[in-house]
Amino acid sequence: MTVRRLSAGLVAAALFTPGLAACNATGAPTAGSSASPTVSASGTPAASGSAAPASGDAKQALLASTREISNGNFRFTMSGVGSTAEGRVHEPTQSAEMRVTVGKPTDDLFMKLDLVHYKPDSWVKVELGGATANSVPGVQKLNLGKYQHLDQTRIKGNRNLGFDFDKVDPAGSEVLTQGITEVRRTGEGAYAGTIDVSKAAEAGSVDPTVITALGAQAKSVPFTAKLDPQGRLSEMVVQIPAAGQTKAQDIRITYSDYGNATAAQKPPADQVVEAPAELYNLFN
Repeated sequence: MTVRRLSAGLVAAALFTPGLAACNATGAPTAGSSASPTVSASGTPAASGSAAPASGDAKQALLASTREISNGNFRFTMSGVGSTAEGRVHEPTQSAEMRVTVGKPTDDLFMKLDLVHYKPDSWVKVELGGATANSVPGVQKLNLGKYQHLDQTRIKGNRNLGFDFDKVDPAGSEVLTQGITEVRRTGEGAYAGTIDVSKAAEAGSVDPTVITALGAQAKSVPFTAKLDPQGRLSEMVVQIPAAGQTKAQDIRITYSDYGNATAAQKPPADQVVEAPAELYNLFN
């Protein structure tokens, strides 16, 4: 097993990269098709549908639902391939915080990350465990139980450890919704359809190696979405089918507390050390 990309910027690639998580992935079955009428991405009925589509332009509603995310004041969660992430973004103070778990303690290798960004500084606390953890280079310098202060010149432009406050969305949901190929309204604030995830590598929610393994299937992957009463995206679930060595899986993204997230907290000075070279080597 090798540790490949461990993307903390914002984490999605860590969650969905086969190098660590997929070794113990538990796949979720792809959802079956619905009898609900299908609507094309433009909001018009698909040719095969006999029933009238839900009123309104479904895709436009989903595109509009991501606008509030760009204001950078929300909480989020992501899950997939047996891994999870949760955190908050608070652009008004140029701060963000996230906690990532890749795998579980009974796996050969698992990792926990606690990341804090408070511009211009970043810190990360690392916990590596499992039977093969000792094979990770420099593990003794990583499992310190303290936050490691990051040299910004060494992580500039690096999605593994950095955070771009010009692109505050941890899952790139705006990019994902732009890739919708068919969508229908299934209820109040509820939608379902298909998405072309071959266009989603930039979003960071789907690992490029998974997209490649999907081949032609990547152009029509099922998804569901929910909006809150204000029309803002609250949940998106992308149902990735099995491909290559990767089992079927659900990638679940949620947003909450729009406008009400609080600033991240800088770690106490007595809990901070400078990051060693081994940390940068691991995440590069």
